[in-house]
Amino acid sequence: QVQLVESGGGLVQAGGSLRLSCAASGRTFSSGIMGWFRQAPGQEREFVARITWSGGTTYYADSVKGRFTISRDNAKNTGYLQMNSLKPEDTAVYYCAAKDNTYPGPYTYWGQGTQVTVSS
Repeated sequence: QVQLVESGGGLVQAGGSLRLSCAASGRTFSSGIMGWFRQAPGQEREFVARITWSGGTTYYADSVKGRFTISRDNAKNTGYLQMNSLKPEDTAVYYCAAKDNTYPGPYTYWGQGTQVTVSS
């Protein structure tokens, strides 16, 4: 059974930084994609960033480009989201997700989410 477990969320002041982790267990991801999504209260879940497990190709939402950095450590089967220059509008529950291919379409595996709160 594949599990994704996020950690690293918390409360931070605007302009601060947080680093989220997503630890995968139950299988080793050597191909496919890992992504980060977020959902603010009353809003739909939105894409934040993604990275290919093999090669490390990245892609970001415009709203976080230049402030967030996605990375992965294949040896640890873990992905990361470094968030800098945080803004109050970044407040949301952040979810990591993974799938076994790089084709467009839904992600197969999801974590339970971690809360990020940015105070002004």
